[in-house]
Amino acid sequence: MSNVRATVVISMIVGAAASRLIPHPPNMASITAVALFSGACLTRKWLAFLVPLLALFASDLVLGFYSHMEVVYGSFVLVVCVGLLLRRRRTPLPVAGAVLASSLLFFLITNFGVWWFGTLYPKTPAGLLTCYIAALPFFQNTLLGDALYATVLFGGFALAEKQWPSLTEPGLAKQRLS
Repeated sequence: MSNVRATVVISMIVGAAASRLIPHPPNMASITAVALFSGACLTRKWLAFLVPLLALFASDLVLGFYSHMEVVYGSFVLVVCVGLLLRRRRTPLPVAGAVLASSLLFFLITNFGVWWFGTLYPKTPAGLLTCYIAALPFFQNTLLGDALYATVLFGGFALAEKQWPSLTEPGLAKQRLS
């Protein structure tokens, strides 16, 4: 990956992650889209995992730490993996499907963590179902935020690649034209 491409992608990730620090509706944050975009656009896999996790950690330093952060961080590792599947297919339909899958993954994993580690719900299948049902109102904002930030990141980078073809990953430009 060229240094210029890496710099642009990482700058976009850091900028989007920083938006977590400005006031926003509950659960309407950029970080899932950041993890997805990182997996799809950073060609070095270790960077694809490291950059969004560091961005999340940096924003957590400012916002404060919370119990069972490992559940949230683990969900973002899996979202990066979803992004890895997009590397050669960053067109609107696959990206939209990946955004939906990532939002669902985050919802399922983090609310399972609430049920597993918390005391609010009984440790039964009915308790887990109740936990998921109680979390449904928050899912709307999660999905909207993920879709918004993914559109900005993926769409913005696609426009940048058209404007500056040197940003396009070698071997990918030919595939996108067909």
